[in-house]
Amino acid sequence: MIGRLSGTLVHKAPPVLLVDVHGVGYEVSVPMSTFFNLPAVGEPVVLLTHFVVREDAQVLFGFLSPAERDTFVQLIKISGVGPRTALSILSGLSVTELAQAVTRQDAARLVKVPGIGKKTAERLLLELKGRLGPDLAAPPSAAMNDAQADIGQALQALGYNEREAQAALKALPPDIGVSEGIKLALRALNR
Repeated sequence: MIGRLSGTLVHKAPPVLLVDVHGVGYEVSVPMSTFFNLPAVGEPVVLLTHFVVREDAQVLFGFLSPAERDTFVQLIKISGVGPRTALSILSGLSVTELAQAVTRQDAARLVKVPGIGKKTAERLLLELKGRLGPDLAAPPSAAMNDAQADIGQALQALGYNEREAQAALKALPPDIGVSEGIKLALRALNR
């Protein structure tokens, strides 16, 4: 089993990456949450992986965080949820958002993910209950001050999704004001 890759990022074409590890190129499928946080092509990268062997294919899935990989493994254990569906879920929701949806039993949140219908969402909520750590369900805004929360809400009101807004917030100084923060975040998002 391949559990980790450390090498040079050679190519990025969502959702597949090519990572060169000492002359061997590994194709790795990643969720968009990982894809958006990757370094530039030619830079070193370390990915935690999960190797799936089927009759017709051998596929390597990669993640930047242990929480993402652990959640992926929990998802593919559920009947009717394969690796591609699990990737879709992790691309549409962060691990924290998924844990919050499970804690609240919020099927409507899961149905918004492409490829997830009402029955699948209900099965996910039932099967994942108690499997995702309670620390993952802590609200992401708990560490955020009021200005950062307002900036994030403003970005979402302007049409950016939650993941893009969170990425822009990470680049801002923690003590920035709302109006200046929105300006800087918009500049960062429009690059």
